[in-house]
Amino acid sequence: MNGLILGILLPFVGTTLGAACVFLIKKNFAPRLQKGLTGFAAGVMVAASVWSLLIPSMEMTGKEGLASIVPAVVGFMTGILFLLFLDSVVPHQHFDSDQSEGPKSHLSKTAKLVFAITLHNIPEGMAIGVALAGALEHNSYMPMAGAIALSIGIAIQNFPEGAIVSMPLHSAGNSRSKSFLMGTLSGVVEPIGAIITILLASIVVPILPYLLAFAAGAMIYVVVEELIPETQEGEHSNMGTIGFAIGFLLMMALDVLLG
Repeated sequence: MNGLILGILLPFVGTTLGAACVFLIKKNFAPRLQKGLTGFAAGVMVAASVWSLLIPSMEMTGKEGLASIVPAVVGFMTGILFLLFLDSVVPHQHFDSDQSEGPKSHLSKTAKLVFAITLHNIPEGMAIGVALAGALEHNSYMPMAGAIALSIGIAIQNFPEGAIVSMPLHSAGNSRSKSFLMGTLSGVVEPIGAIITILLASIVVPILPYLLAFAAGAMIYVVVEELIPETQEGEHSNMGTIGFAIGFLLMMALDVLLG
C-alpha cells in the first residue's frame, strides 16, 4: 500500500517543487535551457512508453507471435486517437504561441495555457495508474519497483515542467502565489488520472495490456505533437536533442535497474 501511495504522489510532488521555482528564480529559463528541459521530458516519456508500458503489455498476454502484439497495437492506436480527440475539443494555448487551439472559447489566456499543460499531463497520470495496477495484478510482469521507477522518472521530468508553467505565468503579470498555484494545479490531473486508471484496471483485469499500450500511445502523441516541435522552434540548437538523450537514458536505466 505504501508503494501505491508513493507511486501516485511522486509525480505531483515533482510538479509542485518545479512550480515553486517561481519564488526562487526571477527570470524565465533561457531558450536553450528550456529546449533542453523539453527534450529531456520527451526522452523520459519515450523510454517509459517502451520499457514501462509497451513491453509489459506484450509480455502480459502470455502468448507468442502475432497474438502477443494485438493488445499493444490496438491500445497504442487508441491512445493516439484519444489524445487527438482531446486536442481538438479542449480549448488550449501553448506558451510559445499566440494562437489558441481547439474550439473557440471566451476563456482567458491563462486558463488556456493551464489546459494545454493539463492535456500534456493526462497521459502521464494514466501511465502511472496503469503501471501501478499492473504491479498489483501481474507482479511477475510489472513489479512494484518497476512502477515506482516510472513514477520517479515522471516526477523528475515534472520538476522542470512545473517551472516552465509557473514562471511564464508570473512574467505575464500574475502574482508569484497565483503562478505557483496554477503551476501546481496543472499537475493535479496526474494523481486523479492514476487513481481512476487503477480502479478501472482492477475491475477489468483482462484489458490491462490494452491500457498499458493506450497510455504509451497517449504519451507518444504528446511527444510528437508538442514536445519535439518545441525543441526545434526559433534559433537552431542541439540542446533539445541532448536533453532527449539524457532523459531517455535516465528513464531506461531507472526501469532496468529498479524494475
